[in-house]
Amino acid sequence: HDALLEKGVMGNALIWIGALEMVSYIATAEMLQGSGREPGYFGFGTKYLDGKSAEQIKKIKYQEIMNGRLAMLAFGGMVTQSVLYDKGFPYF
Repeated sequence: HDALLEKGVMGNALIWIGALEMVSYIATAEMLQGSGREPGYFGFGTKYLDGKSAEQIKKIKYQEIMNGRLAMLAFGGMVTQSVLYDKGFPYF
């Protein structure tokens, strides 16, 4: 954070993150208006689901959610460790 402030990059980060949020809002608004779009579906990355049964697809989606949750926990643990021990990357 401090290094980004010194270099003056925070404005660029705000612009790019804001642009991504605006684009993702379009998909969310369509979903909320009843377009039939599933949450998290952006129209790409589903080729590996071709030829799978409905039960297999359900299992894959469940595994993806659980993997994402585990990744968030792991990242939270890394950040907490970094703050508690005042040590940055590589965390060991």
